[in-house]
Amino acid sequence: MMTLIYIVAAILILLIILAAIAPKSYDVSRSIVIDKPKEIVFPYLKMVKNQDHWSPWKKKDPNMKQTFTGTDGEVGFKSSWIGNKEVGEGSQTITAIVENERIDNHLVFLKPWKSESDGYYTVADEGPGQTKVIWGFTGQNKFPTTIFMLFFNMDKAVGKDFEEGLHNLKKILEA
Repeated sequence: MMTLIYIVAAILILLIILAAIAPKSYDVSRSIVIDKPKEIVFPYLKMVKNQDHWSPWKKKDPNMKQTFTGTDGEVGFKSSWIGNKEVGEGSQTITAIVENERIDNHLVFLKPWKSESDGYYTVADEGPGQTKVIWGFTGQNKFPTTIFMLFFNMDKAVGKDFEEGLHNLKKILEA
């Protein structure tokens, strides 16, 4: 009986230690320079439905079911999706727009696991006729997800998709 108590106590102590050292938040972003002025890039970027043309997730599930509410490109516009296991299920809502500077959105993921994140796009002049676009998202890890994040690199997992999407965006806008 004492052996069982020691084993349970050791497991609890291990969980407490892992929870204490695990990352409590994440911040993933990637950037690209597009050879077009931000007055062309920004209006295209803020239209969520345009993501169907450059988003890597649409390519992973071209048959995903999507619904939209509100006016695209305006605060409050919501895009919801239900897709295969690669894209899961969730929604994205535009929460703020600073014209020709920044678009903020709130992401809710229901599958493959429940989580919430805040996404953003920023644009800035990079030189004559060039725009630097940053695509990123941030969030908080809640217990027990914090322990999982010790073994899962969010930057590697999502960063490559951001890179692919930004390269697709660049091709479209520079064509």
